[in-house]
Amino acid sequence: MDFALTIPFFRSRFVTGARIKGMGTFEDKTPGDPTDPIEKLRGGDRQSLAALFEQHRDRLRRMVELRLDPRLRARLDASDVVQEAFLDVARDLDAYLANPKLAPLLWLRLHVGRRLTTLHRRHLGTRMRDAGQEISLYQGALPQASSAALASMLLGRQTSPTPAARRAERILRVQEALNGLDPIDREMLALRHFEQLSRAEAALVLGISQEAGAKRYFRALKRLKVILATMPGGWEGP
Repeated sequence: MDFALTIPFFRSRFVTGARIKGMGTFEDKTPGDPTDPIEKLRGGDRQSLAALFEQHRDRLRRMVELRLDPRLRARLDASDVVQEAFLDVARDLDAYLANPKLAPLLWLRLHVGRRLTTLHRRHLGTRMRDAGQEISLYQGALPQASSAALASMLLGRQTSPTPAARRAERILRVQEALNGLDPIDREMLALRHFEQLSRAEAALVLGISQEAGAKRYFRALKRLKVILATMPGGWEGP
C-alpha cells in the first residue's frame, strides 16, 4: 500500500464510508446480516471469531507497527504480537457478546494494544517511555505511534530508486516535522490516516468529541505541511 506523502494527501477527507486509493470502505455491515461474523458468533458459531479477526488483521498489524518500540523491532514481530492477542480476544468473547460496548474493530484493537503494552513492559521494564507523556487510550496508556514509523509510512514506496542515505535523510526530516506536532494531534493523524479509523472511532479512542477530533486531524495535516515546507531545502516529495 502506498502512503506516499504528496499534496493530495493533505487534501484527503476521511468520512465514514469514504474510499481511499488502495483501501476498502469503512462502512459497517448491515445489522442482522447473516454473513457478518458477529451475527454468526451470536448464533453460536464460535469459528467465526477467526474470520472476524482475519477481517481486521492488516489494520491491527499496522497499529502494532506504528507503536512498537524501536528497541524491540529486532526481537518482536508485529504479526506475532497480533496473533498473541487473539488468545486474549478468545477469552473475552463471551463477556463482549453479553455487553458489546465497542465496535468489533475497537474491541480487537483494545486487546492488541494491551498485549503490546504488556510486551513493552516485559522487555523494557523501567526503560519504557514515561507513561505520563503518552496519550491515554481507553483509559489506559498505550504506546504512542512512533514518529519514525509514521515517517516511513508517509514516505511510502519510492517510485524510483533512491540511495539509502537520501531516503534516511528524508525520513529524519519528516520525523522531525511529526515531533513538532502536539502528541494528541500526532495520534489523531496515526488513527485516521494509518489505522483507518473513522472520525467517530478515532474520537472515541482519544476520548474527545468528533468535532474536536476532526479539527485536530486537519490541523495536524496543515501543520505538518507547513513544517515540511519551511524546512531547509523545502519538501521535494518522494
